[in-house]
Amino acid sequence: MSSLRITEIFHSLQGESNTVGLPTVFIRLTGCPLRCVYCDTAYAFTGGTKTEIDAIIDQVDQYATRYVTVTGGEPLAQPSCLELMTRLLDKGYVVSLETSGALDVSAVDPRVSKVMDLKTPSSGELSRNRYQNIDYLTPRDQVKFVIGSDEDYEWSKAILAEHDLPNRCEILFSPTMGQQNPTELAEKILRDRLPVRFQIQLHKILWDDARGK
Repeated sequence: MSSLRITEIFHSLQGESNTVGLPTVFIRLTGCPLRCVYCDTAYAFTGGTKTEIDAIIDQVDQYATRYVTVTGGEPLAQPSCLELMTRLLDKGYVVSLETSGALDVSAVDPRVSKVMDLKTPSSGELSRNRYQNIDYLTPRDQVKFVIGSDEDYEWSKAILAEHDLPNRCEILFSPTMGQQNPTELAEKILRDRLPVRFQIQLHKILWDDARGK
């Protein structure tokens, strides 16, 4: 029986991506090979509870919502994550995957909406970007840039152009909380007429850094 190491399963409003504000069940998997400077889920690096996929789906069913986000940590660090997402899709859930972009996404069920980071210079993990993943992006997917500095912004603009990302999928620009002034980032996006979605993490506005929110 397939199982995964789970840090938490909780019901909240989606705080990011193109389903922001929608009631969503979050499945947070344990473990991540990256150590981004701005990480706000370091508690998911270790520990967790080994849980069979059947039991995970039973918990999700209790919340009676269409939307499920598989997050971490880095979900793809556990291979059985692929089976979990496919089984959720087969039950009719709308499934999104939050992934660092450092691991191969080619085997992810094409029905999943991938929300994939490209790590900016200030993340401390720029070298971990797996640019081959861009070839597997579709219009249902999203690429997220977490912007913490002018260097991050200019780097992100260059990557957009180099890989023609706006014509592949939706692009998200998000300010690093406490580091990048959100208004300044919004004004840069407008000034440069970038075809991106500006987003602020809704859950942090509503619940600060409360775990399980």
